Amino acid sequence: MAATRLELNLMRLLSRCEALAAERRDPDEWRLEKYVAALEDMLRELKKQSSKPAPELLNEYSRKVDFLKGLLEAEKLTSSTEKALANQFLAPGRTPTTTKERTPATKTVHLQTKARCTGKMRSELLGTTDPQENINPSFSPLRSCRGLVSDEKQSAVELDAVLQHHQDMQEKLAEEMLSLARSLKNNTLAAQNVIKQDNQTLSHSLRMADQNFEKLKDESDRLEQHAKKSVNWLLWIMLIVVCFIFISMILFIRIFPKLK
Repeated sequence: MAATRLELNLMRLLSRCEALAAERRDPDEWRLEKYVAALEDMLRELKKQSSKPAPELLNEYSRKVDFLKGLLEAEKLTSSTEKALANQFLAPGRTPTTTKERTPATKTVHLQTKARCTGKMRSELLGTTDPQENINPSFSPLRSCRGLVSDEKQSAVELDAVLQHHQDMQEKLAEEMLSLARSLKNNTLAAQNVIKQDNQTLSHSLRMADQNFEKLKDESDRLEQHAKKSVNWLLWIMLIVVCFIFISMILFIRIFPKLK
């Protein structure tokens, strides 16, 4: 399907933005930011059209626009380390924007920006001037890629030192967290042992209380039976005594008649 006028304008503006991104710009340069904002508007309009390009091509356009946005946001950071880390996460385009390009321009821009950031990091660490300042802005992409590779090799030691420092700090924090976790585990185990001993003591006390209750119940039953037996014998003795007194009174009355 033939490209629409809006898509052609988008491709031209995208190519222009890639060329501006490859150049060394002043901090007050405003054109690239305005162009990227216009690219976003054109990309939204292109997605709304009925005769829009294939989804793969739209995704590639979006990928390049997002790369340029991320590049601008990374350049606004103050620290060279933050810029280098931000550039690591940028995803350049996978296909060339125009037929004149052999490799995607965003990939070349990504390599150039990465090399500039690593060069600044090296100069900050070693206190030297940035060798990238002496490079002619109008160099070819092939020559710039070769220079970037050599520059990356030269700055590998300094970059590794920075990354090693961050890794050492992370390992130290991990060791401290591990020590705290071990201390917490030991305290938890000690508390668990104390609770376990208290549970055993409580269980033993409950068993002793149950045994004492059973013994007390048996003794109560025996005492109750003994009390019942005692009451029965006492009742029979009382009956015998009453009968004896009654018979004695009758005999006494018979033996000693009433006086006249």
